[in-house]
Amino acid sequence: MKIKDRIALYFTLISTSMLLAVLCVIYFTFMRFLKADFFERLTDRTMVTAKLYLEADEISRDALSKVRHQYLQKLNSEVIRIYDGKDRATFIGDSAQYWAKQTIEKVRQLKRLQYTDGERQVVGIYYRDNQGNFVILASARDQGSQNRLAKLLKIMIVVFILISVILLLLSRWIAEKMLKPLNSFMQEVQQIGSGNMEARVATTDNKDEINLIAQSFNHLMEELEHAFILQKTFVANASHELRTPITRMMMRAELALSKERTTADYQQALAETVADSEKMDHIISGLLALAKMDLELINSQLSPIALDVLLDKISQDWQNQKQLSLSIQKKLVHQIQPVVLANAVLLQIALDNIIANAFKFSQEQQVKALLTGSDDTLQIYISDKGPGIPLAQQAEIFKPFYSRAKYMGLEGEGMGLYMAQKIIGLFKGSIEIDQQTDQGCTFILTLPRINPVLISI
Repeated sequence: MKIKDRIALYFTLISTSMLLAVLCVIYFTFMRFLKADFFERLTDRTMVTAKLYLEADEISRDALSKVRHQYLQKLNSEVIRIYDGKDRATFIGDSAQYWAKQTIEKVRQLKRLQYTDGERQVVGIYYRDNQGNFVILASARDQGSQNRLAKLLKIMIVVFILISVILLLLSRWIAEKMLKPLNSFMQEVQQIGSGNMEARVATTDNKDEINLIAQSFNHLMEELEHAFILQKTFVANASHELRTPITRMMMRAELALSKERTTADYQQALAETVADSEKMDHIISGLLALAKMDLELINSQLSPIALDVLLDKISQDWQNQKQLSLSIQKKLVHQIQPVVLANAVLLQIALDNIIANAFKFSQEQQVKALLTGSDDTLQIYISDKGPGIPLAQQAEIFKPFYSRAKYMGLEGEGMGLYMAQKIIGLFKGSIEIDQQTDQGCTFILTLPRINPVLISI
């Protein structure tokens, strides 16, 4: 059974159960009211009978009977008896004994008695008069109340069935309306596969369970996408980067073994093989570092990092290792401390990737970095002198495996900017592109500033 059908069924069962309870309360309350009302009417009959027969001494019995039958409405199967002190029926023309002496005596003891005898209701009173002490008993069937209760029961059954059907239909409509986001969520989930791992289901600002499920699913898809991209990255880079040195090593070995060579030729072949082996070692180390770094993005250890110190360190590294010039400028408001909460290793990898991209496209000309900030945020402007980035490509360059370098005859796998954006995003920052002219572009990195307690690199 579908969830919406279960919701509709449960809602209907609960609602109809409450409705049935209310109808039962109304029915039995009304029944008790009618029963009490009929007892009061019987009591009035006994009192009227006592006034007519016992206190109207001047009127004959026949006249009294005529008045009673003419002006008092006779109840269904009505029986009235007046018993004297010797338990004999008197005054009323029908003098047959109707109630047992035990009942008459019980009325004398209790002074007032009312009870139900099968379908009949009985009322008895003990009445003192100057002619003696009498017991008056009246009995009748409350046929009118039974007819009213029967009609009320039919009306209640019809109302109960009608309201139950309406509740079932309304509950199905409400359940379908409530679960409409879940159906949309299921349809969107069915569209996601290995070919579009970047797809996400729509979420809203609601705090309901369906929206929380959608948010949890999107979070899970982000984790799966990272793992999937990590696998594709490792396989793609490994297959591409390792194939060339392995092929050269195999060809060189086959060539060296094809005929007798001099010692110098063998030494040269071995030296080239060692060089290719070292290159392979660097490639493998880099791939493993990339994989490890991607895994650490989820649970990286964060600490206060001074951006000015980190930029100076990066500039010195580029100068020492590749003799490339990275110019650092700092313009900070009120001489604030440019400290962010991040992982030093990952943040340096992100900055190195952007700086390396700037050197690559500016033909290793000088790259400028400007550090600015306010009380809340810090910005790093990294500017190059390259050809710039076309507007159509600006939305693509941060995607994995998208490399604009290939279109310009340069080497690149399209992972640097993707990793940089992912790292900056991990630290609650952002990357934007500001291109003023066709010559060069500027990457703007924005990170939230913190008030440091301990600064370390």
